[in-house]
Amino acid sequence: MAGNDAEKWDARYRSGGHDRNTPVRVLADFQHLLPDKGTALDLACGMGANGLSLAEKGLDTSAWDISGEALDKLSRRAKAAGLAIRTESRDVVASPPLPETFDVIVVSYFLERDLFPQLIDALRTGGLLYYQTFIRDKVDATGPGNPDYRLADNELLSLCASLRILYYHEEGTVGNTRTGFRNEAMLVGLKDQNYVRD
Repeated sequence: MAGNDAEKWDARYRSGGHDRNTPVRVLADFQHLLPDKGTALDLACGMGANGLSLAEKGLDTSAWDISGEALDKLSRRAKAAGLAIRTESRDVVASPPLPETFDVIVVSYFLERDLFPQLIDALRTGGLLYYQTFIRDKVDATGPGNPDYRLADNELLSLCASLRILYYHEEGTVGNTRTGFRNEAMLVGLKDQNYVRD
């Protein structure tokens, strides 16, 4: 299965259809929350725009993806920018990050619900999870057609309930859908040992 997924994504990245040169909005808007130093992971990184942004901020950055094609492109971009990023071809579902290994984890446009406990465990105390992906309450066809790859209403909050939520945003189809932040949800959560879930 992982081999088939790798081939599928390699073909997509070769075609240039998934090139993104800027970090996702949740990371761009809340980079001021990042620590001055520490380890960061761009998980299911694709072309690695998030990883490049993390490395630019001085974090010791790793980028994992199932697509070797995407990682090759990321490595070339990092080298051209003079940034050090450790890339790894990895099925993140079969081989999630180890507990307490990262100070920051960024995930965008990737949804594997069963992975959330491992993602949260992989954060050190005081670590941050940045997450942004598609929701079911959408205004257009942007994103995956399969609803299994989209979040239900407020589902991201539930999946991250053991974190202290610093920021959450999801508009769906409420109000004037010609403007605003639509089709996606985004969250920044802190692993706080003093946080007690109600």
